[in-house]
Amino acid sequence: MSYVDGFVLAVPRAKLDAYKALAATAGAVWKEHGALAYVECIGDDVPYGELTSFPRAVQAGEDEVVVFSWIVYPSRQERDAINAKVMADPRLKGDMADMPFDGKRMIYGGFEAFLEL
Repeated sequence: MSYVDGFVLAVPRAKLDAYKALAATAGAVWKEHGALAYVECIGDDVPYGELTSFPRAVQAGEDEVVVFSWIVYPSRQERDAINAKVMADPRLKGDMADMPFDGKRMIYGGFEAFLEL
């Protein structure tokens, strides 16, 4: 079974083009280093829930869109090795202050797949 890193974040609409450019570069780097898939999605039907929701989870403002992304790896061990290479890759080096989103509000985690159809 594969291993998946998942992410949910809020991106200001004014910085969406910059985020897309960053995502294209990041996706190419992850794939080059061995990721099986790299997917970035912009929220299209993500209502603000009364108790929980994607927008609530990342404290998305009216001027932000929710982004849901995931990266697929062959295994947890492969993920750890791939991420070490990605983090050392100079194409993704930069000032965190220049990121087109607030990383403090990003939700992320690693998941072991138990069903793949």
